[in-house]
This record gives sequence, C-alpha cells and structure tokens, in this order.
Amino acid sequence: MDDHAKPILYVLDTNVLIHDPNALLNFQEHQVAIPMTVLEELDRLKTGKHSTAAECRQAIRLIDRTLGEATPEQVENGVPIQRGKSGPRGSLSILMNRPSAQQSPLPETINDNRIINQLLDLSQRQPERDVVLVSKDINMRLKARACGIAAEDYQTDQLVDDISLLSRGYHTLSGSFWERVGKVETRQELGRTWHRVRLTGNLPAVNLNEFILDEQGFVGWIKHIDGDELLILDLYQDKLLGLEAWGLQPRDIYQALALYALLDPDIHLVNLSGAAGSGKTILALAAAIEQTMVSKRYRRIIVTRSVQGLDEDIGFLPGTEAEKMEPWLGAITDNLEALHMEDESTPGSVDYLLQRVPLQFKSLNYIRGRSFQQSLLLIDECQNLTPHQMKTIITRAGSGTKVVCLGNLAQIDTPYLSATSSGLTYLTERFKDFAHGVHITLQGVPRSVLAEYAEANM
Repeated sequence: MDDHAKPILYVLDTNVLIHDPNALLNFQEHQVAIPMTVLEELDRLKTGKHSTAAECRQAIRLIDRTLGEATPEQVENGVPIQRGKSGPRGSLSILMNRPSAQQSPLPETINDNRIINQLLDLSQRQPERDVVLVSKDINMRLKARACGIAAEDYQTDQLVDDISLLSRGYHTLSGSFWERVGKVETRQELGRTWHRVRLTGNLPAVNLNEFILDEQGFVGWIKHIDGDELLILDLYQDKLLGLEAWGLQPRDIYQALALYALLDPDIHLVNLSGAAGSGKTILALAAAIEQTMVSKRYRRIIVTRSVQGLDEDIGFLPGTEAEKMEPWLGAITDNLEALHMEDESTPGSVDYLLQRVPLQFKSLNYIRGRSFQQSLLLIDECQNLTPHQMKTIITRAGSGTKVVCLGNLAQIDTPYLSATSSGLTYLTERFKDFAHGVHITLQGVPRSVLAEYAEANM
C-alpha cells in the first residue's frame, strides 16, 4: 500500500478474506476495519462442503486472535495488530451496524449495499478520515466509487501486472544459440553432456530450470545460474521427441519438454499451462500411469480438479465419492479413452485400466486435510484456485510425492479471480527459481483442424 502522512482506514470485503484469510496482516501501519456484515457472511459460509468454508474459518480465527480480550469499545476504535518481535503496527476494528442519521442512498436489500451505505455514513461523520473499500468484486468497487467512496482491488499476492510477462518455461531463439554466447566449457558425465557458458548480453533474462531452444535443433536445460554463467544440460531433440509414456509420444518439442519433466524423478512440481486441447491432461495421465504401473515410482495417482460449484453440489449427489466426482472428471476419462483409442475395445480397456491402476478421484476438500506419501497428485483446472488455496494443496505433498498442476488462464470460471490474481499465475511466478520445479506453456491445439481454426478465429 502507498505511504500516506496519516494512516488510511482500509475496509475489507468478504471476498478479500476468502481470497486470503491472512489479508488483515498485509496493510502495514494502516488501520483495517471489518464490517459486521462481513463477519455475518463469514459465519454463514464457515460450515458446509463448499471450498470456501476452510478460508472463512481461518479468517475468523485470525480475527479472534488479533482482537484477543479487547473490550467492545476497543474493538470499535481499533486493536493494535501484533507483528512478532517488531511489536504492534496498524490496528483492526469492527464496523458496527448502526442506523444512519441520513437516508441511505442505496437500497439495503443486499449486503454490498449495506457495506457501502455504512462507509458513506462513516465518511460523513468523520470527514477527516481517509476510507478505502478493498474488494475483489469489480461491480462493488464501481458502485462504491459512484457513491464517492474510494475503492481498490486486493493485490498483495498479485505478483505480475500483465500475464504476457509470465515465464513460458522456455526461450525460443532465432538462428543458433552458440552464436549468442562467449566462453564455452563442455564435459561428459554419466552419459550426459553439460555446457558451462558465459552470457554475452544476447540472451533474454533466464530462470532456473527453463529451457533454451534454437532454430538449429539445440535444446538446453538451465540447471545452474552463477552471475553471467549458465550451466546447461544438453537435451538432444531427437531423444526428447522419441520419449514415450504408456504408449503416448509427444507431438511437438513443447509436449516433449513437458513429458521429460513429468518423467524426471528429481522434479517434484510440474506446472503445465496452455489452451484447451494442447495436451496438458493426456500427457500428465500417461506419465502418471507409466510411473505407477511400470516403473512403480509412485504408489497411487490422486486426481482432483477445481470446478466452480463442485464442492457445493457434490454432497447432494448419490453414490460413493468416486461416483460423485465422475461428472466433473469427464476430462480425465476422456483422456484415458484417447490413450487406448487404438485398442480393439476402448471402453473395455478403460474399465480394465481403472480396475488395475491405483487411480483415485478426490474432491479438493479431501485434499486439504491429508498428507500424501509417494503419490502423484494431479490437480486440474488450477486457474480457478486462489493463491492461498494453491498453497494449501501443494503443502500436502509428503515424501516422494510429485505434484502436477494443469490449467488455462484463458478459462477462469471463479468469481473475483482474474488471470493476474489466479493461483496458477502465483504458482508460476513463485516457483520460477525452484530447483525441483518445471513450468511449461504448451502450444497449439492438436485436437483437430476444426478446433485449431476455432481457437484462432473465434
């Protein structure tokens, strides 16, 4: 937040605390207020099977811990926020619902209007105070500004302003890579070729575990960065394109890089993004089955996906958890069928595979409270997760577990999330220098000529 001569009163909307339950700690020396209406909404949402219940409970616990034993008067005026050894900084207060002396400009039939009316009344009673509404709801921000209340988005966990700046996981160079570097030292070790090269300023800014591709067929993997020196593992393009997992071979070099990372036991996090039909799910499934059925690297595959409304609706469906999840996991079974399209009986092969492969479909609520050992955790539709939800899930990974995150930033279905605030964007940026993580943005729409044309022209 910007520095001001006097502290600002930031009023948090419910969706901010759901997006980040620790949000009230992120306003430095400023004052933070939570309307009573927001507390009531958190209380209403804290129970049930929906995916936001856990965030609501966590936010309520932090509010309770921050207010402590404060008196009602102190709670209304502001309780100092303790910040570890640095002591208190900023304050937290609760805005009480009080009838306004003047007629409310907005009809109080919805909670958003109640909060805006409350802030208008507060601004009129304390004109010397700077009040800012913080909300992830763009429509609420527009209504607040129309009424004369300053409003802004919560952007503390937004690491990039433009997703075009987000790493793709590789750099494609025109001409030859070797023409762009100075000193080169090459060595052979255990059948691998390593190059230590000195940068000459002709290369883009690179991160750990990114790939370099040139027009001459060179493919290098950046394994260490030391100032202007790179240690690069030479990955031969022909070998990459000849990779195979459960009968599946990559269609292009980008799918080959993704499959290479999925099969590498030293890579614990693989983050695949790309347009619909670019091969994210089928690559991940093929690699997962290969490593559970053939190499026995993992004991089981756990598949989950974020779908708006899933956690609210799943409890009302009949059957086992796997049967409840089936309507939302059609993409997984579709890809299993694609892997066995050449079989004499595709449905029979898929049924046989589902009986033999330790493949479990789980809801996100199940993932939250567990720790998984020697498992491959496949999370689909990650673009619909908040940064906090992404952290909650990935921290469930135990010893010997690999996490594969799949998503498409162009298909966000969750309210209050955008491409820049999505957990998938947050994950990509936060892990760009993780020694055991790889991010690949897949290219093209290999589904069909029709799909490719539609992607480009509609």
